[in-house]
Amino acid sequence: MDIKKLQTLVFDALEDVKGQEIQIFDTTEITSLFDRVCVASGTSNRQTKALAASVRDKVKEAGGDIVGMEGEETGEWVLVDLGDMIVHIMQPAIRAYYRLEEIWGGKEVKMGAAKRGAKKVASDDADKPKRATRSKAAVEVTHDMMAIQTTVDDEEKKPARKPRVSKVAAELAGDKPARKPRATSSASGTAKIPTGGRVKVAASKTATASAKAAAAKKTTTRRKAAE
Repeated sequence: MDIKKLQTLVFDALEDVKGQEIQIFDTTEITSLFDRVCVASGTSNRQTKALAASVRDKVKEAGGDIVGMEGEETGEWVLVDLGDMIVHIMQPAIRAYYRLEEIWGGKEVKMGAAKRGAKKVASDDADKPKRATRSKAAVEVTHDMMAIQTTVDDEEKKPARKPRVSKVAAELAGDKPARKPRATSSASGTAKIPTGGRVKVAASKTATASAKAAAAKKTTTRRKAAE
């Protein structure tokens, strides 16, 4: 089986069972025993066994050879020998302790990035109609909001009209000088005359008699002087 096809099968089989930190290294320049080394992590004994079984079944279905499997009893470190490729499935603590990446990690094959990129492109193509619909709706909503804002701005710029005030309201508000009320006497209630005006007052009887007596006396005095 072609090595590229084999490494793709292994990667897919590990991803199907949620394998973590999957790394594939090209070992052609390090050893002639095999061309690829794959290291992956499983969070439990059960998962590591399931990952190994998934790799075995995928390769068998594709017509590949399974040379051997080791470590299935404990599940801490399961090794699957595929001839041209060795797969190490380990729990995180075991993987951190043995550090196989430092031994075989001279040249890493970027399988994960390439596959994730292909999946992302396919997903983007499938979502394009939905995104286009959402984008169109968003544009329409944006235009509506802009129109509303423009209307509000125009209304704010228009000068407010001064409300009409009736004559009575104007007088009450003090727009026109109020008429000066007629002053009245507090005692008799007769109209008071403004200060500075000339008033003709009728003389009393006593004053009239006094004036006549004074005039008669004056006339008598003049007669005596003439004699």
